[in-house]
Amino acid sequence: MPLLEISIIPVGTDSTSFSSEVINAVRKLKEKELHYDVTPTSTIIEGELEQLWQVAKEIHQEAISSGPNRVITNISIDHRKDKKTDMNHQIDTVENAID
Repeated sequence: MPLLEISIIPVGTDSTSFSSEVINAVRKLKEKELHYDVTPTSTIIEGELEQLWQVAKEIHQEAISSGPNRVITNISIDHRKDKKTDMNHQIDTVENAID
């Protein structure tokens, strides 16, 4: 299943914190019942490609409409077609190799 990694960086705000943007994004992901993982610098979302494009667009639009005059959105997509895999499998593969 495709994975999308997204990070939102509001520019020109009065605060160096952007946790409110992360909270809004996670609320949206929960509403859509998408599997996700929040990391210190980005959020990774698992879903069908069309779902991922749509939710990334919504997260970006909500961030820009919440106040800042500029938002930088970084997106990376991991889409594998040769075999079925998911976020948990990829993590388990690495952790099992270490043990």
